[in-house]
Amino acid sequence: MNLAGMGTSMIKRIMKQKQVDSLRQLMQRAKEMGVTFVACSMSMDIMGIRREELLPDVEVAGVASYLAEAEEGNLNLFI
Repeated sequence: MNLAGMGTSMIKRIMKQKQVDSLRQLMQRAKEMGVTFVACSMSMDIMGIRREELLPDVEVAGVASYLAEAEEGNLNLFI
């Protein structure tokens, strides 16, 4: 969805038009509410994403670990 950088610009413009907080602000609010961010290790491997490319507070886990933790949560969102 990057489209040589155009995708990012388009999404940011739409977010501003719709008065949606920036991704940084949304993530900060989520952290304040106790949200845990978990990146799927298999998806990262497939897409060639390294741990060093993620934000420091993003955890990396496999599907089994994720599902075990998600079972204990109040809300679960898998993207």
